[in-house]
Amino acid sequence: MRIGVLGTGAVGSAIATRMMQLGHEVAMGSRSADGEALAAWVETAGEDAKGGSFAEAAAGAELIFNCTAGIASLEALEAAGAENLAGKTLVDVAVPLDFSQGMPPRLAFCNDESLGERIQAAHPEARVVKTLNTVNCAVMVDPGKVRGDHVIFVCGDDGAAKAQVSALLVAIGWPADSILDLGGIESARATEMYLPLWLALYGHFGDAEFNIALAR
Repeated sequence: MRIGVLGTGAVGSAIATRMMQLGHEVAMGSRSADGEALAAWVETAGEDAKGGSFAEAAAGAELIFNCTAGIASLEALEAAGAENLAGKTLVDVAVPLDFSQGMPPRLAFCNDESLGERIQAAHPEARVVKTLNTVNCAVMVDPGKVRGDHVIFVCGDDGAAKAQVSALLVAIGWPADSILDLGGIESARATEMYLPLWLALYGHFGDAEFNIALAR
């Protein structure tokens, strides 16, 4: 599959590299097509790795990951071009963290809306699926880093898109019975609001190799 990964940070690099390991054709997109982080990933990822602007990465993709900073995601997706997102599955892994008041960061918005919903509203012809935003990027691409059974969530309004993303999660290494469909894209509010607790747990444990396990 042709996959576009928007964002050159730790999350984008981890997902883009894992997608290449799975045999997909990957193009990473950056605000600047000649950015240093983008060039560094292309150089280390191998001869088949591609890089370009947000629009270039999205244009040729069949499925797109939004791995940009959450508070800048709408701007980044606008730069990618609505025409390049239309009809495609758009996997949103970002969270709108606001670092303007120092650490720990706050959510820029929550309760009545989520970033996932804002993206879906801004790009109604895209098929937005929220997932992977409740774990660290290393766990995203290697769930075996956390011992035992633990879960990952998917949210979105398009059932076929969620099924496509769930299959990709299984390929990454998430067991099928660990993938919990929370319903429509409005459910992204809950997974995004988990982040303050995630940060508190990170501070407690001192590392990010943990996740949610459900008992009922």
